[in-house]
Amino acid sequence: MAEIKKRRGDRFDATLVRDIDPLHWFLPYIYPNRADNEAFIQEEFDLTNLNAFLEKKNEGLDKAHRYTVFHAVCAAVVKALTLRPKMNRFIKGCRLYQRDELSLGFVVKKQFKDNGEEGLAFIKFPPETTIDSLHARIMQEIFECRRDDVMDNSTKGMEMFTHLPRWLMRIVMWGLHRLDFYGHVPYDLIKADPNYASVFLTNLGSIKLNAGYHHLSNWGTTSVFVIIGEMTQKPLFHEDGTFEMREILPIGITLDERIADGYYYAKTIRLVKRLIENPELLDRPANEEVDF
Repeated sequence: MAEIKKRRGDRFDATLVRDIDPLHWFLPYIYPNRADNEAFIQEEFDLTNLNAFLEKKNEGLDKAHRYTVFHAVCAAVVKALTLRPKMNRFIKGCRLYQRDELSLGFVVKKQFKDNGEEGLAFIKFPPETTIDSLHARIMQEIFECRRDDVMDNSTKGMEMFTHLPRWLMRIVMWGLHRLDFYGHVPYDLIKADPNYASVFLTNLGSIKLNAGYHHLSNWGTTSVFVIIGEMTQKPLFHEDGTFEMREILPIGITLDERIADGYYYAKTIRLVKRLIENPELLDRPANEEVDF
């Protein structure tokens, strides 16, 4: 990726959007908190083609290294945001920024037990990402997060503060939130924090839950939260009144409505749907255009 020349007003991780219309310039002052500007969308995706695609991908692979629906959704999100760059923006300090890089964040359950610990994953993806390179990178990150002898950077940072008295911790957090407002939180504390990713994903289907609403956070810069639900069978009706049962994937998307307009959001969701239901497109580089 070419190095971006920084100007006054830019952040270490993003460039200030300077050509902005008056409405979007004023919105962060009228509605300053990300959690007060949430728009929630729920869509259902036909998995017929994706199931066949994944079955072919998994030929000869052991269970631990298989391609899953989660990988496909991640690849679709990366490609969609690469082709629709306004979705890779965020508002912080009442200013609109375009990210320098595209990243995904998610929580990794080390063991599927009530007392199983969790790790935090934060992965950056270049414009030429394909589902194969994404799958390899995510599997590497998951295996790393599940190691008992390794603690991810964000968890290490939080662990440092757990021994502070409550009154001091409140002061520390007040200071960190002020630094967050101006984009000056120490990089070592947030370099693996998924709340600073382009998209935060959660795979609720892996724990047998449906896709529902999930809030955004005022901490960090994440403007999009994707919730993957449990796959289910539903009837698909034809024009003649007949129907057939298809496996459907419900996905919920919560986004900061200040970073773009509804038309831009709608086209982005349409692109994600085309990618998931035509998964052979995920074998192509993320920056390769798609007719949708």
